[in-house]
Amino acid sequence: MKEINPHDPPQPLTAAAKAEIAALAARQRKANGVLMSAINFVGGQVEDGLKLLPAAAKDQIDDLARSALRHSYDVASKSRTGRGQSIGSDRAHKILATLSGAVGGFGGLPTALAELPVATTVIFRAVHQVAVEYGEGPASEETKMECLAVFGAGGPGTDDDGVDTAFIGARLSISGVAVNGLISKVAPKFAAVLSQKLATQAVPILGAAAGAGTNYAFVDYYVSMAHVHFGLRRLARSFGDQAVTDHFHSVLAAGKLAQT
Repeated sequence: MKEINPHDPPQPLTAAAKAEIAALAARQRKANGVLMSAINFVGGQVEDGLKLLPAAAKDQIDDLARSALRHSYDVASKSRTGRGQSIGSDRAHKILATLSGAVGGFGGLPTALAELPVATTVIFRAVHQVAVEYGEGPASEETKMECLAVFGAGGPGTDDDGVDTAFIGARLSISGVAVNGLISKVAPKFAAVLSQKLATQAVPILGAAAGAGTNYAFVDYYVSMAHVHFGLRRLARSFGDQAVTDHFHSVLAAGKLAQT
């Protein structure tokens, strides 16, 4: 993301920019609603699945989230070469995730655990594709770091279920330490999502349908969060991150007040 030149300050928000920010805020609210609807639909299975998860698995979910994100960061962009180039649309990623979730849930918890890196990589690829659509460099390490930031966009059971706008104007350091630090920051929120996912897949055979449905919902959710994240970043290049994020939060706040 280009830095704002102090001698060439950002222009004031235009009516069109404000309308685009409002549309991104609406997209975030809608994504949260769809995700929670999907979780509530399989609520009984989630509750039963959580009881079936062994204590060791519950304690290791954060570690599973970290390792899955690290694996995705390392392989997601590489998987876009060769035959992977033909898999680039949101629809293709949703289909892949649905199939992966069905296979992962068919054998219960063992296959669900084995499927986690696959599902996470599919989601990461989908987020990366959105980043490229908004003008981010496809081969850039910074782009992959920004994709990681999207995984900190909350999820079911979290209080801050939306993009972390602190990342919008930040200049992310590109180093092994920085990558691991960012993964450690976003992994707990992603772990909350993985807990729901594992719970739906914990019952053999029955978990196949629930796993397929939740995988589809999770891809849809993170793709929407990616549109919000990278849409705000694109606007910030012209109007400055402070003005863009301030207006975004004001629109979100107004929406919450309207619902009360």
